[in-house]
Amino acid sequence: MRVHMMKRGMNFAKLILAFIAMTCALSCSNNTIYNQYQAIDNSEWHKDSIINFKINSTDTISKNNLYVTLRNNKDYEFSNLFLIVGIRFPNNYQIVDTLEYEMTTPEGRFLGNGITDVKENKLEYKTNVTFSLIGDYDISVQQAMRRTRDVEGLNALNGITDVGLQIEKIN
Repeated sequence: MRVHMMKRGMNFAKLILAFIAMTCALSCSNNTIYNQYQAIDNSEWHKDSIINFKINSTDTISKNNLYVTLRNNKDYEFSNLFLIVGIRFPNNYQIVDTLEYEMTTPEGRFLGNGITDVKENKLEYKTNVTFSLIGDYDISVQQAMRRTRDVEGLNALNGITDVGLQIEKIN
C-alpha cells in the first residue's frame, strides 16, 4: 500500500510539473498585441459588408506579422476563400491586396482548429510589417467570392461566422 501511494504521489508531481512547464511555454511564446473578431450577422457575409479594424500604433520600430482570422461552419460551401484586404495608413496612403486562402483539404475536410462544426483559421496576411508612422491604421476585410464562370460576385457568402485580425510582434 505504501509503495502504491508513493508512485501515486510521484505521478501527481509529474503532472503538476508538466502543467507548469506547459503554462510557461504558452505564456512566454505569446506575442499577440492585437486580436479582435467581429461577428457576421446570420453567417451571411454580404459582398458590400466591409469589416473594419482600427489599430493605434505608437511603436515605429518593432516588426509584426498580420493575420486575418476567421471562423466558419459547415454551411461554408467552397474549398477556397477570396478576400480583399486593405490598410490605410495615418497619412491616408493605402495598400489593397486580393488574397486567396485554401479552406479545405483536397478530400474536402475543413482546415483550421476546432472539434465542433466551427473551425477557426489563422490566415497569413503580411509578415515583417513595421508600423512606421504613429497614429491610426485602418484595416478592412471584404469577401470577394464568386462561382466558377460567374462575373458577378456572390451577394452573400454563407458559413463565415466571424472575421478577425491578429497582430503578433516578432521577437
